Amino acid sequence: MTYENMTDFELVKKSMSTDKTDSNNAFAEIVGRYKNLIYSIILRMTNDTEEANDLAQDVFVKVYRNLDKYQPEYKLSTWLMKITTNHVIDSRRKKKWDYVPLDDITNEISAEGTPEDIYIKKEQDEILSKAVSVLPEIYKVPIVLYHRQGLSYQEIAEITDEPLSKVKNRIFRGRKILKGILLQGGVGFYVV
Repeated sequence: MTYENMTDFELVKKSMSTDKTDSNNAFAEIVGRYKNLIYSIILRMTNDTEEANDLAQDVFVKVYRNLDKYQPEYKLSTWLMKITTNHVIDSRRKKKWDYVPLDDITNEISAEGTPEDIYIKKEQDEILSKAVSVLPEIYKVPIVLYHRQGLSYQEIAEITDEPLSKVKNRIFRGRKILKGILLQGGVGFYVV
């Protein structure tokens, strides 16, 4: 029977055998089967390819040393994922954390989705804010009051002391200008 055809449990048993060649080959098969899984978990947790490579090696050393603790009633992949996540968490605890000023921390409830989604939304908000900042005042004020503050057309008309039709018109024109700014590649390419 070749190593590729063995079950995970058979590979674990062979990896603990006294025959070094058998042991090394069996463990190499385990590594081959699960290296991508382990690496991807670590990379998602650390977002650093160099650190992910180092931690993946550490995980497989830890796995090899603890093969005798594997219980065959559980899937090997589950056991490996548990070791991996615990190892990454432990390594993070041991690292010294960079301190961030409290002013830089935003208290947002992350109901929007993944950290990547939140980052993209924040980046889009910054681009949009820069674009709004170059709008002429007559368009900027109603756009900000309507879209950022959530006021109605009527409330904006009362605040600016302008007719309702003029408020609607300025919001419409302001949006067109913003669209032009954003389509032209951002704030730096638009001349008011």
